[in-house]
Amino acid sequence: MGAIFIFSGYTKLYPIEPFEFTFVDLGFNWQIAPFVARLMIAVEFLIGILLVLNVNLRKFSYKLGIGILVFFCVYLILLMAILGNKGNCGCFGTYLQMTPLQALIKNIIMIVVFFILYKCHQGWELKNKLRLLIIPVFLASFLMPFILNPVELNYSEAYLNKPEENFKIELDTLYNNASLNIPPKTLSQGKHIIAFLSLTCSHCRIAAKKIRIMHERNPEIPFYFVLDGKQEKLQSFFDDTHTEGIPHCMLNGKSFFYLAGTVLPTIYLVNNSTVEHDVNYFVLDQSEVEKWLAE
Repeated sequence: MGAIFIFSGYTKLYPIEPFEFTFVDLGFNWQIAPFVARLMIAVEFLIGILLVLNVNLRKFSYKLGIGILVFFCVYLILLMAILGNKGNCGCFGTYLQMTPLQALIKNIIMIVVFFILYKCHQGWELKNKLRLLIIPVFLASFLMPFILNPVELNYSEAYLNKPEENFKIELDTLYNNASLNIPPKTLSQGKHIIAFLSLTCSHCRIAAKKIRIMHERNPEIPFYFVLDGKQEKLQSFFDDTHTEGIPHCMLNGKSFFYLAGTVLPTIYLVNNSTVEHDVNYFVLDQSEVEKWLAE
């Protein structure tokens, strides 16, 4: 049981962004969510280490383990109620794919095991000065996520302060070669955020999830997806990212890479067919995008 908690926490660290987005979905802002995500991973590490060391089980470890599993169960039930039993729940990051229902069943089984252990296995109870040995365990658990994958403190630093790219994007290539949906000619007019994503690229899916949250928080942000890949992979992409509501088309082969380049995902802030900013999903910031749109 301890190994499962440690493994669960570690797999969420790389990449950590999908787990951070979970807390943005729950109402935390973009700046606080990275810290909350790491604190939750720290709790998983703490539970795992205490279970492996077999200490303070009935007084603390079992109760904390059950508590965090109940929290995740409530989240998974809400996730299924809102988005259905689709995509990866993120319980083991992107390393092990599980649907929300599979994860819920897994958590319920673990809660049952915890209750059995509570009745049958007491472990070692640290008393008096020996309790001080718990302090290093607490410190190590809570520091590990921040050391292994530090929070970028300049995460929301305005990429809009960088010199503008100011290169023309040949949208005629998109209009003439896109499939699935016909791109609107209005992409050439005014401001738009055009994201070039591959259906099989894991980083593209992370970017899409972030954009989906931004779109839900402010539907007025004019996002547009240009997707590359086989059409039969499209449903899997939408099941994972829940972005079918964002306007999109498909563009394959040389035409896609002519516009997007070879490093994906590619996200362009386009003003009247001119790319003013080429940003990556790490620094894509909702407030900065809204400022750019208002200029």
